[in-house]
Amino acid sequence: MALKGNRDKKSFILITGLSGAGKSQALHHLEDLGYFSVDNLPPALIPKFAELCQVSGDKMRRVALVCDIRGGELFTGLFQALEQLEESGFEYEILFLEASKNVLIRRFKETRRRHPLLEKGTVAEAIREEQRTLQDIRGKADIIIDTSEMSPLELKEKINHIYAPGRFENNMVISVLSFGYKYGLPQEADLVFDVRFLPNPYYVEALKPLDGHDERVQNYIWRWVITHKFYQKLSELIEFLLPCYIREGKSELVIAFGCTGGRHRSVALADKLVSYLQSKNYRVQSLHRDIDKA
Repeated sequence: MALKGNRDKKSFILITGLSGAGKSQALHHLEDLGYFSVDNLPPALIPKFAELCQVSGDKMRRVALVCDIRGGELFTGLFQALEQLEESGFEYEILFLEASKNVLIRRFKETRRRHPLLEKGTVAEAIREEQRTLQDIRGKADIIIDTSEMSPLELKEKINHIYAPGRFENNMVISVLSFGYKYGLPQEADLVFDVRFLPNPYYVEALKPLDGHDERVQNYIWRWVITHKFYQKLSELIEFLLPCYIREGKSELVIAFGCTGGRHRSVALADKLVSYLQSKNYRVQSLHRDIDKA
């Protein structure tokens, strides 16, 4: 094996643990944080995969993979694979997830999924066998998370705080979208604001061919008291809602403004909100779905 040099332990994470404890959820949360994710990788392939990560540079700078009892007899080679990584100086971190027996039994009943070791006997017996099998790797784990009393959201928050400290509050991406009602509602929108009640530049001959990015159109829209009153109430609502969505664990929020054709009023309001959110250090992007339509 031709591994070279060290690697930050937190950039190569091996997720393992008890079936039903939330390993797949943890993998998905790490993927949301920018980790390249692989599920159910056979242990024998881990050294070669680590070598691939080394030579790929920034393309696979941070990796999370799940390796667990689903591998059957192949799982017994996990310690040998980890020893190869250690001999080469390649650093890694083991994240072990577990839960109480009663909680795991309840989860298997609720999901109606079969325990990987359940060939005969009861789920409780399969869980005890898995606990015995994983006892040694549990002792080697860097981080152990007991998900018995955790909701999926609480597990996500735990992963964020461990692997993205300081990033949690800014992890949500906000997309501000303008659209035209004549072309239909955007299905991806979480919040939709209808701004067709505002004075319409479309009926001003000199402004009709322009769009909402143009300063002349914006001056026209913002000259009216009703526009300022609406935007003041809107910004207060958005400022109240965003921390609530972040605490709820939402990773993406789409705020949509709609006018008749999606060229003037909705674009100008979307641009205004984008500037406001950027000034508050939110991660925000603007999208104008119908601005180029006739």
